[in-house]
Order: sequence, then C-alpha cells, then structure tokens
Amino acid sequence: MVEIAYYSITGQTRRFVSKTGLNGYEINDADPFHEMGRSFILIVPAYDDDMMDPVVDFLQYKDNAKNCVGLAGGGNRNFNTLYNHTANDIAKGLDVPVVFEFEFNGTNKDVENFKKVVNNFGTK
Repeated sequence: MVEIAYYSITGQTRRFVSKTGLNGYEINDADPFHEMGRSFILIVPAYDDDMMDPVVDFLQYKDNAKNCVGLAGGGNRNFNTLYNHTANDIAKGLDVPVVFEFEFNGTNKDVENFKKVVNNFGTK
C-alpha cells in the first residue's frame, strides 16, 4: 500500500484523512522538511499558490517530488474552475495523475472510494 502525505489549512483535509483511518504524514508549516522515503499520494486543499509554500518546500526536500506518485485534492465545487486547482497544478508539474477528488472533508462514500484507491494503487 502506498503512503499518504497531506496538507491542511482549515482542517478539512485533516478531517478527511482522519475519517479514512489511514496513517498519513501531515506537512507542518513550521518544518515542512520531512523525507517520505517511499512512494506516496499527496493530498492538498484548493488554495492560492502562496499558501502552498510549505507543500512546495516539502516536495523539494530530498526525493519527495520523485516519490510522489499521485495527488488527491479537496475543494469546494462552488469555485467552479478553481475546484481542486491546487492538486491539478501540482500533478501537472510533477507529471503524475490526480487519483481522487473530494469536496470539503469528504462524504462517507468518498472515504470508502479513496481507501480503495490507496489500497489498489500500483497493483494494476
């Protein structure tokens, strides 16, 4: 099973990860320099680029960018084209897929489906 790293600003992404019951590394604003050391899916909320500086620092640290195999994004569909733009932009920059999207902190169905994505990632 692939690892998870995530960044949460308002707590929505943290709540989503918590509901999955999966262990994940939360990127820390004060010290984003953590080496994942293996393949992981990065989960990010949709916010302005300047609010993602800790995520950029995290990805630039050691082999983290190379080990990121996919993105998942949380957002608000009311933002239309900006819905999950952060996950889409990072995925494009790293040339990896967006493997999942959810709104706010995800529904029970989102949680179930994301867990399937994580558990099946790389087995196909």
